[in-house]
Amino acid sequence: MSETHESGDGSAGTELGRLLRLMAALRDPVRGCAWDVAQTPATIVPYTIEEAYEVADAVARGDLADLRDELGDLLLQVVFQARMAEEQGAFAFDDVARAIGDKLVRRHPHVFAPDGTLLPEGSPSRDPAQVEAQWAAIKAQERAARGGAESAPDPLGGVARALPALARAEKISRRAAGYGFDWDDAAQVIDKVREETDEVAEALAAGDRQAVADEIGDLLFSVANLARHAGIDPEAALRDGTAKFERRFAAMAAHLAAAGGELGRSDLAAMEAAWQAVKRDEAERAG
Repeated sequence: MSETHESGDGSAGTELGRLLRLMAALRDPVRGCAWDVAQTPATIVPYTIEEAYEVADAVARGDLADLRDELGDLLLQVVFQARMAEEQGAFAFDDVARAIGDKLVRRHPHVFAPDGTLLPEGSPSRDPAQVEAQWAAIKAQERAARGGAESAPDPLGGVARALPALARAEKISRRAAGYGFDWDDAAQVIDKVREETDEVAEALAAGDRQAVADEIGDLLFSVANLARHAGIDPEAALRDGTAKFERRFAAMAAHLAAAGGELGRSDLAAMEAAWQAVKRDEAERAG
């Protein structure tokens, strides 16, 4: 292992300082980069979201070298936003780091004393479920404090609207479950999914487009609840399901070609036969 890696926090601080200086130079209105200077907090947001997904993709692929690069790209987004805020006199990167550090201490009273020092060995600890409940309670207190005494309570507030819809549905349902508004088990959620499926069918039969959209929304929300009860990340499950479809579709096209057919020119029966052949091939390999 190199000396740079072994130096830990010291080298990290040095490199972070360099990154902050580079970002300031890029934003210099006279000598900086015209593209970087032209950006605003709003124009950078799509890149921030994209970089977060690329981090998730690198993790899913187990590619640590790519993960290092993607984490750097994501860090750049934080540095970029902080630099633009500093130019407006709002806050700087140090304020961002200080705020999250303070939040970590505040939300982990089972680990840290109020001054941020570690509690002594043997201090009472909590199991993961208790820690999660405590975290949610502290967040609720923080939201109430930000809202002020005059604000109406929002028990489901604080879940970012910019999240992917499926991920946000899971978080909202988890928040509601924290108040006891939930099914007892996954079997009951399956019944709800079936009920919502029937309502989609009824709306389709009635030809009411808005009703169809509403009922499909209810169905998807129920599926997000089902994933939560099963302990499954619905976003990851959908990504994996989509990847499986992509893989099988490509294999189906190969089956058609091997039989003298062609994707786009074969009828549905031929494609279905090739699709089933792909599934049989997968089952045989798995067996």
